[in-house]
Amino acid sequence: MPRKKIIRCALLLAALICGACSPSPAPKDCTDAIGCVEIAPGAPVKLGVIQSLSGKVATLGTEQLRGLELALDKRGKALRGHPVALNIQDTGCAPEGGANAALKVVADAQTVAIFGTTCSGDGATAAEVMSKAGLVMISGNNSAPFLTSLGGKRAPKWQAGYLRTAPNEESAGPAAARFAYEKLGIRKAATINDGDIYTQGLASGFRQEFEKLGGAIVLDTAVNKADTNMGPVLTAVQNSGAELVFFPLFQPEGNNVLLQARKMKGLGKVVLMSDGSLIESSFIESVKDAAVGMYFVGPTPPAQSPELEALAGAYKARYAETPPTSYYVSAYDAAEILFDAIEKVAVATPEGGLRIGRQALRDALYATKGKKGLSGTMQCNEFGDCAAQSFNVLRLDNPAAGVEGLKRNVVFTYAPGK
Repeated sequence: MPRKKIIRCALLLAALICGACSPSPAPKDCTDAIGCVEIAPGAPVKLGVIQSLSGKVATLGTEQLRGLELALDKRGKALRGHPVALNIQDTGCAPEGGANAALKVVADAQTVAIFGTTCSGDGATAAEVMSKAGLVMISGNNSAPFLTSLGGKRAPKWQAGYLRTAPNEESAGPAAARFAYEKLGIRKAATINDGDIYTQGLASGFRQEFEKLGGAIVLDTAVNKADTNMGPVLTAVQNSGAELVFFPLFQPEGNNVLLQARKMKGLGKVVLMSDGSLIESSFIESVKDAAVGMYFVGPTPPAQSPELEALAGAYKARYAETPPTSYYVSAYDAAEILFDAIEKVAVATPEGGLRIGRQALRDALYATKGKKGLSGTMQCNEFGDCAAQSFNVLRLDNPAAGVEGLKRNVVFTYAPGK
C-alpha cells in the first residue's frame, strides 16, 4: 500500500476511534471544559512517550527519552506524591508510526499527557490524534514550522494542546540562505528534501530567503525516504549549475547524498550544507573525512551553566556515556514544563487521589512564562512555541574532534528579533 494511503488510513482510524475516545463524561465534581483524569490513591500518573527509538534516528529519540528520565529522577520519579508510569511507543520516524503510536496511548483514558515526538512528520499525525482525544503533547525535538506557526500565524498542522521546546525552524532555512549568499557569495543553489513536512519546510525557508536576497534556486527536488541510490538527483544537481546544495535530510539519506556527491567529479567544487539532524556523532563517525568542509545549520546550543554541567554529570552517571547530542537538554526542559503544569493543576480528592482537568492542563502549559530552562528562558505562546529562535551555521573541519568540535566551529549566527 502506498505510504500516503497508509497515513490517510491511520488518520481515518484515529478520527473514528477518537470520536469515541474524545473526553468521556466528566467524573463527579469535574468542572473542566473537556473532562478530567481521576487518579486513585496510590495509582500512577500515566504519561505516553512517543519517540523514534529504532532506525537511524534512534539516537535522537533515545536522547528525548533520557531527558524525560533525568527530569523524573530530579522529582523522585513522582508527581504530587504519585509514581509516574510511562507508556513508551516507537514511531520509527514515520508519520503513520506517529498516528499508530498515539492511538495506542490515548486508548488508555487514564493517560494524562504525551511526551513526544522525535520527528516532525510523526508529530503532525500524533498531535492530530492527541488533540481530538483532549490530551496535551510536548516535544523537545520537533522543529518544523508547519506544526506551530509561520509568519506569526497559525501553521497548517497546528493542533490544540501541542507545544514544544525545540526552536521553530522557521528561521533555520533563512539562516542557511543568508550565510550562503552573504558570506560565501553563492548565487545559484539547489535544495533537496525527502517529502516530509520537516525537510520541505527547511528547504522552502531556504528557497524563499535566498531568492529574496537575489539568488536563484536552480533545482528544487526531492528524494524518497530509504533511497540508497542518489545518483539521479546528484546528476540533476550537477546539470543545474548549482554552486551549493542544501539538503536538510536525516540519516541514512543525508549520509548517502554526501558520500555519493564526494565521488562525482562534477560536484567537487559544490558546497554541501545540511541541518541539525546531522549534527550528531553517529553521522560523523559514519562519513568521517567525507564531511570535511561541509556546513550545517542548527539551533544555537544552550549556554554553559553550573546547572547544565550538573545535568551532563547526571547523564553520564545514569547512562555511562557522554551525550551524543545536546537535544536531551531541550527534552529535559519540555519535561520540566509538563511536570510543573501537572503539579499546578492537579487537585487532591477527598479519598487521597488526584483530579487533573484536561483543559486546565492545556491552559497551564500555554501560560508558561519566564521559565528558566537549561536551554534558555521558556515563553510558551498561543501557537505552542516555547523557545526563542537562534541558529548557528557550523563547518566541519576535523571529524576526529567529533560533534563537540563541530559545535564549537561556529561561522555564522542568526537570531531574528535580537
